[in-house]
Amino acid sequence: MELKNSKTFQNLINAFAGECQEHVRYKFMAYGAKTAKLFEVECALNEISKNEFHHARMFYTAIQKADNGVINNLNVNAGYPFKEKWDLLQNLQLSAQTEDEESTKIYAEYARTAHDEGFCEEAALFELVAAVEHCHSMQLNNIAAQIKDGTLYKRGEPVKWKCSNCGHEETVNEAPLTCPLCKSEQGYVKLELPDG
Repeated sequence: MELKNSKTFQNLINAFAGECQEHVRYKFMAYGAKTAKLFEVECALNEISKNEFHHARMFYTAIQKADNGVINNLNVNAGYPFKEKWDLLQNLQLSAQTEDEESTKIYAEYARTAHDEGFCEEAALFELVAAVEHCHSMQLNNIAAQIKDGTLYKRGEPVKWKCSNCGHEETVNEAPLTCPLCKSEQGYVKLELPDG
């Protein structure tokens, strides 16, 4: 079977379109974090957005390989979540759910289909992207939980807080509202996030 005549090809198209949308949605969310003066949350969201851009790039590359000639049209045949509004906390939670669904259901199914159709390289691509989306889900859930319970910049015991602008470090229960060295706002303090 040729890739361009397979279900895997359609899945690559749908994945490409979805990753492009996610790239932009995370840019919107990063803008919301910046507006809330949560600059390191903005950085985390911009990094996720960059990841989604590169996922889209890899799916785009796989689509290109399906035909040596020009592909005049890609028919996108999938529904995409449109849950987020302009509430940062809610958007983090909703995006975490979407990332989880991508990693455990959508890309897992796309990988199975690619394996069944004999497209091992494309199956591996879906599996690799699914693993990253799982990490995104965990990271977004963690940021949302810290914002919700007030522990983004406050802990029950002293921890090391580091200013992302000047590198000043301080071990205290709560990150300084203003960096004593460079006078940056608290939102520039690096986030404590577990590894996904």
